[in-house]
Amino acid sequence: MKSTLNKNDFNHKCVVKVRFHEVDMLGVCNNAVYVTYFETARLEYLKAAGLIPEKGIFSDGFDFYMVRNEINYLAHSRYDDELEVYTRISYIKKSSYGFDHLVYNNTSAVIVAEGKGVVVQVDPKTGKSHPLSEIFREKVSKFENKKLEAED
Repeated sequence: MKSTLNKNDFNHKCVVKVRFHEVDMLGVCNNAVYVTYFETARLEYLKAAGLIPEKGIFSDGFDFYMVRNEINYLAHSRYDDELEVYTRISYIKKSSYGFDHLVYNNTSAVIVAEGKGVVVQVDPKTGKSHPLSEIFREKVSKFENKKLEAED
């Protein structure tokens, strides 16, 4: 399988090293570890895009839930490989938004994985989804250098 994504289409990159405890008995990075790499990259993206509230990540009165993760594995990475995790918000809906990820292995010079994720903003008082703010949309559009209109 070949990647459908291109690292030149991303404005954010997070670099991680495969640690010893992340490899399995075959010497390759365990498949579940990529979810952690995606989470690390998403948080770094949110910081870089100015989307973390001034008083901290949980201070704005809303919860954000990861409701979907999807990964396509294309190659292996091994202990001490340096990985570049590219991240972007690819769409925004009323109360949710989607991330795309691409993992490039600097050591072997190949794309090892690609993935997607969906995040929903939830009002903790009601437990229901809550519309994203216009400020959120504007910051993402500015960071991505393109207008991301609300989809249905």
